[in-house]
Amino acid sequence: MTVIVVANPKGGVGKSTLSTNLAGYFAANGEWVALADLDRQQSAHDWLALRPQGLPPIEAWEVDPDQPARPPKGLEHAVVDTPAGLRGNRLTAALGLADKVIVPLQPSLFDILATQHFLERLAEEKAVRKGAIEIGVVGMRVDARTRSADQLHRFVEGLKLPVLGYLRDTQNYVQLAAHGLTLWDVAKSRVERDLEQWEPIATWAAKSK
Repeated sequence: MTVIVVANPKGGVGKSTLSTNLAGYFAANGEWVALADLDRQQSAHDWLALRPQGLPPIEAWEVDPDQPARPPKGLEHAVVDTPAGLRGNRLTAALGLADKVIVPLQPSLFDILATQHFLERLAEEKAVRKGAIEIGVVGMRVDARTRSADQLHRFVEGLKLPVLGYLRDTQNYVQLAAHGLTLWDVAKSRVERDLEQWEPIATWAAKSK
């Protein structure tokens, strides 16, 4: 069983988009997956409540943000969505659950600076230093034609961490989320370009340590 924590203390970078679609990927592949939400607003679990019956199931994993416990036995994957401002004891507690951490990052100077400090904090964790936790970065809402995309690319090249992929800025995510859906719940022709961008991200997330 693999626990994947999606984290970045900067708000609005796409953590819930990554978390819900990652859970949707595992569910679509017939795996038993649970989605946890460490944000007191419970946006990810509110999304689960919108999910239509008959779709591949995603279980809600109820977690105490201050004292999270390991997920139920038998799960194949668990995805943990985290709040903005995650730091200190809560960050340590979240990392205590993690086998892998995905850090979403948008192509803006403020996001890059905030994420740089966060990645430095992650690098100090003993579990990260010993290789017990794997870290990957995903560029969010990236238009490859812009100067900001070039800036983001230069930044992630210097991280010495795997860049799992770049996801474009599209209304597909917004429209699907409003109905409790993921990319894997609709016709492939509707989201084919997005599914292609997800391939390396999903492969990394699904790979056993």
